[in-house]
Amino acid sequence: MAQRADQAPWLVVGLGNPGPTYQNTRHNVGFDVVELIAESAGQTWSTSKFQAMTARLVVSDKGESTKVILARPTTFMNESGQAVGAIARFHSIPAEQVVVVHDELDLDLGRLRLKQGGGDNGHNGLRSIRAHLKTGDFHRVRLGIGRPPGGKAGPSWVLSKFNRSEQDQLAEALESAAAALTVLITEGLAAAQNKFNT
Repeated sequence: MAQRADQAPWLVVGLGNPGPTYQNTRHNVGFDVVELIAESAGQTWSTSKFQAMTARLVVSDKGESTKVILARPTTFMNESGQAVGAIARFHSIPAEQVVVVHDELDLDLGRLRLKQGGGDNGHNGLRSIRAHLKTGDFHRVRLGIGRPPGGKAGPSWVLSKFNRSEQDQLAEALESAAAALTVLITEGLAAAQNKFNT
């Protein structure tokens, strides 16, 4: 399998809050996606010097291989950019090869949207990453968590846990998001959007 020696890896960052208190919460679906990818690839997580847990894997397609660094920042959500910026600088990863997987209030539960660039839409994790990368040109995998009944979502909603029926719906969405990331890296954004945007 061919890979240019000078090719920077891709950085796939799952957003969430660290610690058992936040496991299985709506705000942590980004963590859930990268954990699924690492587990499926048989990779283990290690502590890095960049305020993140990281895992490494290689994605192959049509005889070419691409190195990928998975990351789960160990800062809280609002400071995620510290880890993302440090990893990207150390490995000379351009913003166009950074993918951030995050929860999206404006999409119904389980819906998936991929895009590149844009604002932070009130998401403090994205705001921090934009500040530390000094650009918004990174890719985003937006995973819908929906809004609560009544429509107005505050911190208590995004930090709430999924109920049983929602967990079943979410499991399928996590698989789709993981598959979408592979297509994004190997075939490009347009191909991933065509196959996975819902």
